[in-house]
Amino acid sequence: MRTLERRQFIASVCGTLSLASCASPDPKLYTIAPVPGPTLSAPPTVVVLRTIGVPRYLVRRQIVRSSENYQIDVIANNWWGEPLDAMLGRVLVQELGERLPHSHVYEATGAVTAAPDASIEVELQRLDIDANGQLLLIAQAAVSSGGRRPVARRGFRISVTPSSTAVASQVAATSTALGQMADGIAEMVAGRTTT
Repeated sequence: MRTLERRQFIASVCGTLSLASCASPDPKLYTIAPVPGPTLSAPPTVVVLRTIGVPRYLVRRQIVRSSENYQIDVIANNWWGEPLDAMLGRVLVQELGERLPHSHVYEATGAVTAAPDASIEVELQRLDIDANGQLLLIAQAAVSSGGRRPVARRGFRISVTPSSTAVASQVAATSTALGQMADGIAEMVAGRTTT
């Protein structure tokens, strides 16, 4: 190897090592936490969460800060600890189980199976910070008796004020919003009436 080629090679390696040393540390991982809610005295039932649809713009490791102004603003190096749809389903099942203590609530994709008395489907449309700094959850939910047509449908538009602009505050506000949606879905399961 000639001297000039050697210098170029060394400069290239040093440049690469320099860039690598400036790279971000390991990402911070976050999870949505269940929040308590009112318990309902509904009759014992088997409830299955069939699906929870998540918009494609949210299907990524990074936490989406906002979808305002025709842009997807992600928070670099701050990731969800598991796929968002799986996390939302897991937490929603736990919250519904707490709100409907006489019922058995499980996910259709889980290991437990049984013929359901009620089935839930949720279509999430938005879950990020709006232009006013509010965490905004927009979703549609349907509850069916057994395998029949939906007997209860409801739209949700839930706005929660994060305590600060920190990522942890956005995640906490997300947990609160999901808990409020769980309150409404539990009422739908208990009453099974269209609202």
